[in-house]
Formats: sequence, C-alpha cells, structure tokens
Amino acid sequence: EDLAFAESRIRKETIAAEDVLHDLGAISMMSSDSQAMGRVGEVILRTWQTAHKMKVQRGWLAPGSVRAEPVEALQRNDNFRAKRYIAKYTINPAIAHGISHEVGSIEPGKWADLVVWKPAFFGIKPALILKGGFIAMAAMGDPNASIPTPQPVHYRPMFGGFGGAIARGSLTFVSQAGLAAGIKEQFGLAKTLAAVKNIRQVRKQHMVHNAYLPKMEIDPQTYAVRADGQLLTCEAAKVLPMAQRYFLF
Repeated sequence: EDLAFAESRIRKETIAAEDVLHDLGAISMMSSDSQAMGRVGEVILRTWQTAHKMKVQRGWLAPGSVRAEPVEALQRNDNFRAKRYIAKYTINPAIAHGISHEVGSIEPGKWADLVVWKPAFFGIKPALILKGGFIAMAAMGDPNASIPTPQPVHYRPMFGGFGGAIARGSLTFVSQAGLAAGIKEQFGLAKTLAAVKNIRQVRKQHMVHNAYLPKMEIDPQTYAVRADGQLLTCEAAKVLPMAQRYFLF
C-alpha cells in the first residue's frame, strides 16, 4: 500500500519538468511538504542543488527577459540564476504571504532577520544567524576554551536566544483588523506585531525574477509536460554538490 501511494506521486516526467520550470522562473517559490515527500530542513540546500543541476544541463542564464533563455557561451558569472533561485525562498514567499514590507529582502527599514554564510559552506551550514539584528545562533566551539575554535563546534544560542531578547527579536504577523483592535495589549504579547497586507492584489507578475507564465499542458497518459508547446525534460543528476562531503550522514 505504501509503495503504491509513493508510485502514484512519483512520476519521472513531472519531476524532471519541475526542475526546468524552476529554471525558467515558471515556479516562483521553493517550499516543502509537511509530512510527505518534502523536508523543511532541506529547502535551501535543495534550491541550490537544483540551480547547480540546471546550470550543468542547460548552461548559463541570460538575463533581460521574463523567461531568461540559457546561453551556450561562457559568461563571467551566472548572477541572474543566483538571483532567480534565492528569490524563491526569500522575497517571493514574503510577497505571497503579505509580509514583504517587513521581511524577505535586505532593505532599509525591514526587519533584520539575516543568515550569514562562509562562502565555502553557503547553502549548507550558516556561520551565524541574526534575528531582528541581534545575534541569535552561531557555530561555536567549547565555551570553556580560551579561543573560539576548539571542538566540538556546533550551533549554540547567543545573546539573542535568551530571555527577553527572544521576543524583542521576533515578529508575530496578524491581520490588520487584529492589530487595529489592540490584540497585543489584550493578550499581553511580548513580541512585536506586524500586519499582513496586500495579499489579494498579488499576481504572478509580482514574483521577483520568477514571473514566467506559460501555457501548461500535461499528457494524461504519458505525463509529458509542455510549457508554451515546449517539451520539458531533463536527465537525473548522477552527482550533486552540497551532499555527503559536508555531512556525516
């Protein structure tokens, strides 16, 4: 029964098409299931593995259009693809949920929820995590040592992860009606409240670097996927970055 359920959800044709649709900007956000095929702790890692796979299979992305066709000639960088993929788990989910006025991008006036990476471990293991501009978690060695590098190095709560700093460094998103009704005072909430807004007006064209809106066709017999008449398919990756090299398991 479990095998039949899995086979009903796992189709190589549609899975292959998902990768290409992400690379075209037709799928605007990267997310995870709650109890099925997705893993919330792997969203960022899988995003960059997908970007790598598409770069290897489709070439560099040429910016300047909604669709951004791949190009054969070597470019000095692939910055447009990087911006397209990072938008999938930052600004675009914030726009879709009506909270982009507070979070989702690094801009003056926005809440400073930031993840700082060492380049060698980008997308895998953050160096430190800021909540509301306050250091909350960081990779740290033995706190009893004289220097910061002795093993074991693992994530430990910092100043922003204790006491009242937890509430001061966090936001709770509520409806505009709830905020206007003074629910912070009514319920004695310690966290800062912010109103969700502009959700009903959100359209596909508002998705940053991911606004391609093709006509989709899926063959009910073969599961072949086409976007604007183009068959979408790609090979499965044999080797991926950001895998066992960085983890014990």
